[in-house]
Amino acid sequence: MQKKALETFLYSTAGVIALALILIAANYIFSPVRARVDLTEGKVFTLSEGTRAILTKLESPVKIRYYYTQGETTPVGLRTYAQRVEDLLNEFSAVSGGKVIVEKYNPLPDSDAEESAMLDGIEGQMLNTGEKFYLGLSVSQLDDKVAIPVLTPERERLLEYDLTRAVARVSTPKKPVVGVMSAVPVFGRGLSPLALQEKQGLTEPWVLISELRRDFELKEVSMNAETIDSEIRVLLVIHPRDITETTQYAIDQFLMRGGKLIAFVDPYMYFDQQRDMQNPLGGTQAGQSSLYALMKSWGFDMDMSKVLADMSYASGEGPRLLPTLLNLTGAALNADDPVTSQLGSLLYAFGGYFKGKPAEGLDMTVLFHSSPNNMPVDLIIATLTGEPSTKGFEPTNAQQPLGIRLTGKLKSAFPDGKPKDPFAEMQKDKEKKEGEAKKPEPAEPHLKEAKEETTVVLVADADMLTDNAAVDIQDVFGQRVVVPRNGNLNLAQSLVEQLASDHNLIGLRSRAAFTRPLTVVREMESKAQESYLGKIKQLED
Repeated sequence: MQKKALETFLYSTAGVIALALILIAANYIFSPVRARVDLTEGKVFTLSEGTRAILTKLESPVKIRYYYTQGETTPVGLRTYAQRVEDLLNEFSAVSGGKVIVEKYNPLPDSDAEESAMLDGIEGQMLNTGEKFYLGLSVSQLDDKVAIPVLTPERERLLEYDLTRAVARVSTPKKPVVGVMSAVPVFGRGLSPLALQEKQGLTEPWVLISELRRDFELKEVSMNAETIDSEIRVLLVIHPRDITETTQYAIDQFLMRGGKLIAFVDPYMYFDQQRDMQNPLGGTQAGQSSLYALMKSWGFDMDMSKVLADMSYASGEGPRLLPTLLNLTGAALNADDPVTSQLGSLLYAFGGYFKGKPAEGLDMTVLFHSSPNNMPVDLIIATLTGEPSTKGFEPTNAQQPLGIRLTGKLKSAFPDGKPKDPFAEMQKDKEKKEGEAKKPEPAEPHLKEAKEETTVVLVADADMLTDNAAVDIQDVFGQRVVVPRNGNLNLAQSLVEQLASDHNLIGLRSRAAFTRPLTVVREMESKAQESYLGKIKQLED
């Protein structure tokens, strides 16, 4: 009876009014509470922890000007993508607590918005209809500005990373200091007496150095350095041939203080030909480099007597097949890491590979690797082509890591402190005998363990950074034009940028794609095609 009376009341006018009042009251009570649930498989609407950390610690407002040409002629695919960009920008603003201010503009032809877009460095794209279309943005804080001239669906997986990187860059106005240490003349070679004696003329800095100077303050670090400047945030080491334990100790303590390291080592640097002291006829041999003491403490080693041959990524064909000059594409590159997901290809020239596993407390990310169809080969056949280069080839059937990133709390590779330098000791004894001994400077305290988590990137090839391997330099009407051959420079620049910026960028994931491939349909098509071709062959037979 009571149940029937309740139903009668709910369906009456008074019941409807009472229910409406309850809903209004509930809406008023819970309106301050925001709850959003991301049910997509790749969490495409959820910001990474690294992004959240950067946005929540902004001290002053960051303005994002978003330019999107809205019109009926705009392709549907671009409209959909533009809406997704807008949704992500709104999420940035919400997470930052309003510190990220988003301004939206519709740059129609001959409008103030179009003029503003051009002043902000946003590039207009031509549609098939002949109309100009804008889809880009600029990020600014006070006088610092970073533009993303064109937003394309092809780079959608890195959209969050690109936006977060831009926000991090403008919120850190001072250029980060990057140290560069190398045994080869990456900064160019002047007309010094030694260079003239060696018959080496004036050379320009490597293109990599010129490109890095645009975004960072570079400091050259001596190969004999006993300390690393405290201003340096990231140390880029390129082919540290003949590096001493004293200098490795300096790098070790730099890491213990929280510095970050990117090292390109090489068992066979083709573009560093050194005199062969064992050859009476005065021949040359490729230079070798390693950070043996440091790498050993991190759990890794590199066979200095071998380079890696890979038949799946080999260059050339037939008599010109060169299995040690690798063109790394597709599956060789880590598609889930912002540094490597959009590289396209890497030219890996006569490089080595890493053996071992990370020491306790360290996490490893493989940035790029070989195919299973690889084999370590002796240095003597590193540059041989054709049949001699493949004679006796037996694949290891295991992928070899060629570029790795290590993160975690490092422990010193020199637990007993600074190693003794025999030459320095001899010099001190000599000065002491001659009465010219200087008062020793107070030594910095030895650190046995890193103060905080840091990052080390290791790549087993240094040739890949040379101008010969990475770029084509053309002379166009008297102007020097640099055209990238591959993603080699992009790799080095992205690594430096990632480590020199906010540390939260390192762990930033590459977003899942919004579009989902029809894998089931494609698999069905593939099976049908196999059956179809098999039937044709059967009928032909």
